[in-house]
Amino acid sequence: MIEAKTNEPPADPAVSVVGPGDGETILLGTTRMRVLEDGSHTGHRLAITESVLAPHTQGPPQHRHALHDEGFYIISGAVRFTVGDEDYDATAGTLVMIPPGTPHTFANLTRQPAVMLSTFTPDLYVQYFRDLQHVIADGRPPTPQATIDAMSRYATEPATDLA
Repeated sequence: MIEAKTNEPPADPAVSVVGPGDGETILLGTTRMRVLEDGSHTGHRLAITESVLAPHTQGPPQHRHALHDEGFYIISGAVRFTVGDEDYDATAGTLVMIPPGTPHTFANLTRQPAVMLSTFTPDLYVQYFRDLQHVIADGRPPTPQATIDAMSRYATEPATDLA
């Protein structure tokens, strides 16, 4: 005999809800990041952050991720993405997807803040931002070398051939 399936939700659904004022905040110089999902509710398949880049914020050195895709959806403002030797100016409503192995960086070159939603699949890279915040909190400047050292722990390397 075949049993009928019901549409009832599981008794204890693993639903994560992060409200407007919720989530872990990570401060990285002129960038404020809010971790909306660190992978703990997605089996580490996906992490999502919201970042506010202050005006004239330079991003990290151009780099490549070996193990994760990175997506950027611009909510407001404008962000310049440099991918290899190509520049892309992304404004509100634009999605930029960076596959593993692709050299990239970003910056807010404007006089207005920019807000973007970022995805990381899998979630590996969220811990990088936490590590970098600890460097800054310890009073060490977020130098390019400190950034590169932190990146190296998460299957990421600088794109030195493009420096």
